[in-house]
Amino acid sequence: MKLAALAARLDCELRGDGEVEIQGIRSLEDAGPGDLTFLANPKYAAQMAATRASAIILARDADEVPLASLRSANPYLAFAEALALFHVPRRPPAGIHPTAVVAASARIVEPVSIGAYAVIGDDVEIGPEATIHPHVTIYPGVRIGRGFVAHAGVVVREDVRIGDRVVLHPGVVLGADGFGFAPSPRGAVKIPQTGTVVVESDVEVGANTTIDRATLGATIVREGAKLDNLVMVGHNCDVGAHSFLAAQVGLAGSTKLGRGVQMGGQAGAAGHLTIGDGAQIVAQSGVPNSVAAGQIVGGYPAVEVTRWRRASAALLRLPELLQRVRRLERAAGTGARNVRRRSDQRDRE
Repeated sequence: MKLAALAARLDCELRGDGEVEIQGIRSLEDAGPGDLTFLANPKYAAQMAATRASAIILARDADEVPLASLRSANPYLAFAEALALFHVPRRPPAGIHPTAVVAASARIVEPVSIGAYAVIGDDVEIGPEATIHPHVTIYPGVRIGRGFVAHAGVVVREDVRIGDRVVLHPGVVLGADGFGFAPSPRGAVKIPQTGTVVVESDVEVGANTTIDRATLGATIVREGAKLDNLVMVGHNCDVGAHSFLAAQVGLAGSTKLGRGVQMGGQAGAAGHLTIGDGAQIVAQSGVPNSVAAGQIVGGYPAVEVTRWRRASAALLRLPELLQRVRRLERAAGTGARNVRRRSDQRDRE
């Protein structure tokens, strides 16, 4: 594809030779002639001098460069869209593999691809254009919209509801029992998890992520939310539309996330709290209380991010501050003893 045509497709400003033929996209370090590369993070700017790429995606206000460039207000987004143009994903063959087990009462709208040893239970409904990879298990009563993709090892438990264009990566479990037990003199008594899970349209769920069914009602992941690998969503949680949860985020039961919430890796919420629209939680933070809309918090307990950064900086100075305090205490003690000696001497005189 010629660079000028690519600029038009990506809505980028073209600077340089639009007749350059682009055959692929590679990193600054790996790119060669015919490749388009990109720079979204300024810390990699030094690598531009050595790149062999034919063209580069840059921010609109970036310095001029010797090679042709596509200028974008959001170079990372332009890179993602360009990559989608050139990347052709592998697609499994259409049809149902002879080793798959599909209940007679299941209703599946073709075209569909169902891989080896997949199991589709009774009274399941699956919309058109589904791709179900090998060893996927879908329990009875599940309802799934169009364009569904389930990678190997996915388990969808009974009566779960899934919207359109949902992607589940390997090992995802939707609708396992929530962690509900009541203490009693004879030990823990299991609380039946009678609810379900609702995953709305355009949600993508990373490998080995688990979303537990509700005790009552539904655990909900709303439209456009993106969950990374190894995320745990507890029973009766509500994940807001277009939220981003990075790897190893944990949401205890009944946590409510607003629209567009971002949680960094290994952040955790204590449960029965609300994180407002557009809030951001710094990686590895612990959230014991609700967070207001638009707030950025970090640390444990999570506090306003500027306060947390100041506290973190002060923490590194604690050893030297402790030494200073001890020196001052010793000096103060010596001074006090000297005052007492002088006072005793005057009394004797």
